[in-house]
Amino acid sequence: MEKDYQNWNQIKINLNKEPDETRLFFHEREIWYCHLGKNVGFEQDGKGSDFLRPIIVYRKFNNEIFWGIPLTKATKQNKGKSERYYFSFSFLPNITSLAILSQIRLIDNKRLARHMGAIEEKDFEELNKKFKDLLP
Repeated sequence: MEKDYQNWNQIKINLNKEPDETRLFFHEREIWYCHLGKNVGFEQDGKGSDFLRPIIVYRKFNNEIFWGIPLTKATKQNKGKSERYYFSFSFLPNITSLAILSQIRLIDNKRLARHMGAIEEKDFEELNKKFKDLLP
């Protein structure tokens, strides 16, 4: 299936032109819809006409950039080796989300679209431990 890089490129150009005064405020543990775009190979893409995907703000570096971890609702058969790359939690009633730890990336806050909620502190601590266990 051919990816729609042309439309994503125009959205990315428009996001980059946004004045700094319109930047949104964000904090660690928050979950946002984010313009992740169309990416290469197995990298997580955004969905829909705005190329959005929910992400967790994992580590805030300053008011402009942070490490974000993409989320999915898709149930993975994550047994064995691949299980270590996913963290399951719920921040909305009756919906289980999976944080895709292997897809962590640096994100500029100009990509943020709208706030969705936050991961509970207890779950965030577990996610943090699971992520650190991935590091050599």
